[in-house]
Amino acid sequence: MSFWEKLVNFVSQSAGTVLTSVVEAVRTLFEGDPETRRQVAFSVSLIALSAKMAKADGFVTIEEVNAFHEIFEIPEGERQNVARLYNLARQDIAGYEAYAGKLKNLCAEGDEGCPLLEEIIDGLFHIAKADGTVHEKELAFLARVAEIFGISEGRFTAICARHMDMGDRDPYGILGVSRSDDFKTIRTRYRALVAENHPDRLIARGVPKEFHAAANDRMARINAAFEEIERERKAA
Repeated sequence: MSFWEKLVNFVSQSAGTVLTSVVEAVRTLFEGDPETRRQVAFSVSLIALSAKMAKADGFVTIEEVNAFHEIFEIPEGERQNVARLYNLARQDIAGYEAYAGKLKNLCAEGDEGCPLLEEIIDGLFHIAKADGTVHEKELAFLARVAEIFGISEGRFTAICARHMDMGDRDPYGILGVSRSDDFKTIRTRYRALVAENHPDRLIARGVPKEFHAAANDRMARINAAFEEIERERKAA
C-alpha cells in the first residue's frame, strides 16, 4: 500500500475533522521514517492549502490543475488518492487559517524561519499564476498564509517578485537585496540562494523530487535577476 493510499484511508475513516485527521495521520503513520514524514508533510501541506486557495478564490482553472500536476508529477495510479485528499481538504469546514497554523507546526516542528514553509508559499504561487496572473484574492490568501508561517514581509516580497510582474520587474527584489548594496554583497546573497536551491539541499529539507519543476523555475528567475544586475553594474 502506497503512503498516499495509507493517508487517504486513515483520513477517510477518522471521525474527526479532515484537518485534525491529516495532521494525526502524518504524525503517526510515518513516525519511524523521518525522511518520508518530511516529504509527506510538505506534499500534504501544499495539496491542502492549494485546495483552500481554490476555495477562497472561488474557482479552479485547467491551467492551475495542470500546474499542480506539473509540480508533483503524480504517478497515474496515485492521482485518484491525491484528488480525494484535495477534495476532502476543500470541503472541510475548517478555514484556511486553521490549516496554515496546523501545517506550519507539522512542517516546521517549531523552527523559526523554516525554509520548507517558504517552499510551500513558492509552490502555491506557482499554481496561482498558472492562468497568467495572481488574482487579488489569491495574493491576499498567500500573504496571510505567509504571515501565519512566520515569513517576514521582506522575504514574502522577494517571493512575490519571483512570480509577479509588479510594474517594473525588480531584479534586486527577486534576490532580496537593495539597490544600495555593493556588488560583493549582492553576489554573496546570490550564491547563498543558489546553494539553498541545490537539489540535494531541497531533498534534505523534505522537498520531494517531484517538486523540483517549480524549484527549477525559481532558480531560473534568480539566475536571470543576478545576470541583469551584473550587466547593469558593469555598464555603470
